[in-house]
Amino acid sequence: MQTFFAMGGYAAYVWPAYAVFFIVLIADTIAPGVRRRRVLHELRARLARQSLRQNRNSPAPPSP
Repeated sequence: MQTFFAMGGYAAYVWPAYAVFFIVLIADTIAPGVRRRRVLHELRARLARQSLRQNRNSPAPPSP
């Protein structure tokens, strides 16, 4: 088992390469969810601003 982990003397190059690969793989898996949440938050804020602007600019209903 120790021979396997030593990778024939190239362990200092092989294991960091595996680590970088898995870090990138995890980041590529998580990034779309984070991006989706951010975009939805921005869209909700934009809709709220538009709604406030429309309510502010609409004429007041006539009082009886």
